[in-house]
Amino acid sequence: MTEAIAQGTSTSHGDTHILRFALFLPYAVARVWGAVATPVGLRQWLATADVFESRLGGRVTLRGSDVPVVAAGTVTAWDGERVAEYTFAGHGRIRFHLESVGAEATVVRFTHEFTGPDDRRPDALACWHEHFELLHEALEGHPLRPGGPGGPAGPAGSAERREELRAAYRPRGGRHS
Repeated sequence: MTEAIAQGTSTSHGDTHILRFALFLPYAVARVWGAVATPVGLRQWLATADVFESRLGGRVTLRGSDVPVVAAGTVTAWDGERVAEYTFAGHGRIRFHLESVGAEATVVRFTHEFTGPDDRRPDALACWHEHFELLHEALEGHPLRPGGPGGPAGPAGSAERREELRAAYRPRGGRHS
């Protein structure tokens, strides 16, 4: 259900970039928390957690599902069913801030702060957008693959979808917002 994910935004301060997504998900906070802050949940839409210590200061190591990237880092904020933040050497900081909207819906305010050349922003926005489509599919009961990462069926996860998203996030004659 790709239309469920609103386009992300970004700002830059020199070579530091902050990507933002606001996701409205029609699922209870506990269910969304399980997807963004547990090894089992992360494996269904983002990456395999080779190491995952669910506490402030805990270690976390994620192995990407679509590329052989391993990111090792630390849990830099942790407030059960509300905030999970991970900081990775070379990949920056990602933060999930969950807000309950009634009993059966959640708003996730996501940020990814990283340092690098400005031309990385559109690809990073497209990559996160695609992963959030996969998160939505996983929450609907269609994870990447029951046992872990792999190529899902449907529009999300396909090379065509990734290129479509990259094109949507590329600046058009000016600064990307």
